[in-house]
Amino acid sequence: MDSDKLLEIKNLKVAVEGKEILHGISLSIKAGETHVIYGPNGSGKTTLLMTIMGFPKYKITGGQIIFEGQDVTDATLDERARVGIGLSFQRPPIVRGVKTRDMVTACFRGREDGDTLSRLAERANMTDFLDRDINYGFSGGETKRSELLQLLAQSPDLVLLDEPESGVDLENIALIGDLINDLLEKTHPMRNRTRSGLIISHTGHILEYVNARTGYVMFEGRIICEGDPHEILETIKIKGYGECASCQICKR
Repeated sequence: MDSDKLLEIKNLKVAVEGKEILHGISLSIKAGETHVIYGPNGSGKTTLLMTIMGFPKYKITGGQIIFEGQDVTDATLDERARVGIGLSFQRPPIVRGVKTRDMVTACFRGREDGDTLSRLAERANMTDFLDRDINYGFSGGETKRSELLQLLAQSPDLVLLDEPESGVDLENIALIGDLINDLLEKTHPMRNRTRSGLIISHTGHILEYVNARTGYVMFEGRIICEGDPHEILETIKIKGYGECASCQICKR
């Protein structure tokens, strides 16, 4: 593996409850890069992120996941979190009886101090939510901000975001974009960035706030197109996903 590749996925095949969902996915992300995946519902996008994160429901039946030069194909979810992989869910769960403050503190893994927690909570506009049960009674935007606050505390090298703009109103979308840019060190020069991102987007709206280097189209469990994310998005808007395999910007 090239030393500058943070993540490399090789011919990944994944099954859920005995049914193969991913049919040989390959991609790589260098340190400091952000990539985006488009695709219709049911194309396997979320399955890919859940598999990278290590959720046991998603059974790897072939291929490899290489992270920072190490084979993590058989690593557990907790092991992957410890080496620097973090995930924001499309629909985060409500957790009654657990305060947001306690969850964020756990994400620090012993690195927390009160000043840092307060600063991050203020940045995410979540100060008033710290002593509330996780996501209970939160709006869509508040739930996403809660997820991103936890990721900011975890400070992962690889940030996996499942439709971060989904269910978010216009009042929150700009702040969500700013928080993602904080996570991905977008204010730093490219040569100084160490964190990478893989974002799922159905609408592409997040690209108005977060710059991505490479875009992919997933269709029926396969990557059928790779190229400039903005060009791909415009093609999808005009022709739909069915045309992606033969479009002019397709590189596969």
